[in-house]
Amino acid sequence: MITLLSITIGIMVTNFVTPNDKLWPVAISQSAILSLAATLLISNHWISSWHNLSLVLSSDTISTPLIILSCWLAPLALIASKGHLNNTPIASQRTFILLIIIITTALIVTFASLELILFYIAFETTLIPTLILITRWGAQMERFQAGLYFIFYTLFGSLPLLVSLIALYFSSNSLSIPNVELIWLPENSMASLTIWWLLSILAFLVKMPIYGFHLWLPKAHVEAPVAGSMILAAILLKLGGYGLIRLISLFSTTSLSFSSLPLVVFCSWGALITSIICIRQTDLKALIAYSSVGHMSIVAAGIFSETTWGLNGALMLMIAHGLVSSALFALANTAYERNGTRTLAITRGLKLILPLSTLWWLLLCAANLGLPPSPNLIGEILILSSLINWSIWLFPILGIATVFGAIYSLMIFQLTQQGTPSAFLSNISLSFSREHLLAILHIIPLIAIIPSPGLTLITWSK
Repeated sequence: MITLLSITIGIMVTNFVTPNDKLWPVAISQSAILSLAATLLISNHWISSWHNLSLVLSSDTISTPLIILSCWLAPLALIASKGHLNNTPIASQRTFILLIIIITTALIVTFASLELILFYIAFETTLIPTLILITRWGAQMERFQAGLYFIFYTLFGSLPLLVSLIALYFSSNSLSIPNVELIWLPENSMASLTIWWLLSILAFLVKMPIYGFHLWLPKAHVEAPVAGSMILAAILLKLGGYGLIRLISLFSTTSLSFSSLPLVVFCSWGALITSIICIRQTDLKALIAYSSVGHMSIVAAGIFSETTWGLNGALMLMIAHGLVSSALFALANTAYERNGTRTLAITRGLKLILPLSTLWWLLLCAANLGLPPSPNLIGEILILSSLINWSIWLFPILGIATVFGAIYSLMIFQLTQQGTPSAFLSNISLSFSREHLLAILHIIPLIAIIPSPGLTLITWSK
């Protein structure tokens, strides 16, 4: 962990002294070194206990895949942003790169933290750089409203979490994740414990977000630059799932299983509603953003099932969705840079003007709907199996949600690739090597997970 943080600090320092003409190659190269260093954590992934220990940082089988994902996405976000930032002032470019590295550093600390207060501080640290990305480099004037939605939703959700952590400290005299134990006195009522539990998870439900807490996400995605959308979809949403997995193991010792019933049903129903909403979207980025809400609702339902299959499926789906949704946003940006709009009625016929990118659209839309043998399918099978075993009455809801998920994923490919291109798109540039490299680097980890899905599975059971 110290090595990864040292590399990120080195990138920040280098960002200020690199010559202008070498800024992007140096930043991308250094962040690629960070990604390679993070992949070395896989060697310890099979150890069920904490490893790579330092004073307040460590990793285990839950945090390791998410740390690797965070570091892997840093150079990809920079590669995707190079095209539309080339003509901006050099100071603006340096600031943009600095914000991406700050977010990556905060994510590493969040996932590797051994102390819940440090986790909370790093969790909140990601807000300001992301807000600046949305409001400063967003494409339209609505970015300021999107920034307000983003900051107020997440801040109002985070305040109850801080109160809960303070109460937890007074209860157990410790906030160390490996050692903290919830001590509940018999004279306190179960209703008070339930309120405590709901206050603890509210911030994570907003951050994921599940259906009902999601209004900030489509606005933030639509208005954010491509790097903001990629990091939001791939990593920042996973902070919520990670927090839920950590706290579910803490509160599960207090017999709160009865409170999981409405949460699982609500998340499953939210996945169905969101899938239907996706079909009604006219904006390409909004469609991809709403699909993220549906997938995160399924992830939350798997976590609330409190089963080994549910938790493993949730972690698998978070990793797979992070790579797929990030790649879809990157592909959507390649179309937007050429036609200047994300409206699906205009963004059509791309297979005739960008024929090589059609393969990437096909592979990623297939992975998004969970086509075998994609890791998305593995995660969904684990989650759906645990939920249907938990209650057979969830089968029709989850089944219909899965069908609509396939419909909107195929609809993305059909609407963008088929048809006759608009007349004003006749003289656009073909795909760049940079864009193909971006798609390949998203797909390689997905393919690597297929023969060895254990790389993203939790090796302990409840």
